[in-house]
Amino acid sequence: MSDFAVGLDVGGTKALALLVARDGRVLGERRSQTPHDEGFGAGEATAKVIVELVGELCESQGLDPARVPVGIGLPGMMRRDGHLAFAPNLATASGADLGAQVRVALGSSKVYCENDANCAALAEHEWGAGRGVRDFVMVTLGTGIGGGVVADGRLVRGRSGFAGEIGHMVVEARGAPCPCGGRGCWERYASGGGLHRLTREAALAGRLGPLVAELGGDAKAVRAEDVTAAAARGVTEALTLMREVGWWLALGLANLAAILDCGHFVIGGGLSSASDVVLPAARKYLGDLVEGYGVRPTITITTSLFGARSGAMGASLVAFTGA
Repeated sequence: MSDFAVGLDVGGTKALALLVARDGRVLGERRSQTPHDEGFGAGEATAKVIVELVGELCESQGLDPARVPVGIGLPGMMRRDGHLAFAPNLATASGADLGAQVRVALGSSKVYCENDANCAALAEHEWGAGRGVRDFVMVTLGTGIGGGVVADGRLVRGRSGFAGEIGHMVVEARGAPCPCGGRGCWERYASGGGLHRLTREAALAGRLGPLVAELGGDAKAVRAEDVTAAAARGVTEALTLMREVGWWLALGLANLAAILDCGHFVIGGGLSSASDVVLPAARKYLGDLVEGYGVRPTITITTSLFGARSGAMGASLVAFTGA
């Protein structure tokens, strides 16, 4: 039994790797950009980055990477056998058996794969904002939106392992195109990628005048990061856009509440860092969007304890459990 595990959260933009002790202490951390090099076979570039991160973490503590269990959280539809069946935000790894590739490269049999939002839900249930809560939905706001559903204290994986793909719930008929091939998916409105799209549209429509002026008058130069920073400074136009994201977040949560009768949502991922604006707006709008809001038990929306680390923390739990 290993006292340590490496947990990785591989998203559409970046990969985070943590060396974690069994009691949840983080002993090391490494980050890398997620590769999208189509010149390799399916998943090969991603597997190479994973192996490098594991090697760096283990070397920093004098550990043999072949003997340390590794958990990998991946975005998209994870089959129960560990294959990444479909990943709109990591298309170059779609269809890959990344676990097998990493096992070969490390010379290890202790490599396990799981959906990234499922990993985040496991971490929050074991150590974080979902501890002691038997029914909740983990919502990760990153490049897209991931979901992990915990019901009666257990993670819901579904028939094929694909449960929790909440980011592709349609919230706007014939809406914005999504990398999944559909249109109007929730993640095109309430994720980091959605904020980027809304920012560009608002700038080009003249709704972000002060920011455009700050950037020399080029509307195309305004980024989502500029909007979140401006909102933190109290810039009215930026606050308005962030509250719009909060409305879209509330709409998706209202749909989930209607379907699952869920009373507790844990919000994580990179965009959760903007929670000072987005989450209060979502809480405000939720009452108008949820069916029978007044007769339901209180619905709570909380931020994850681990923030952007939730997925990697949960992946370490997957590794400990598998090993």
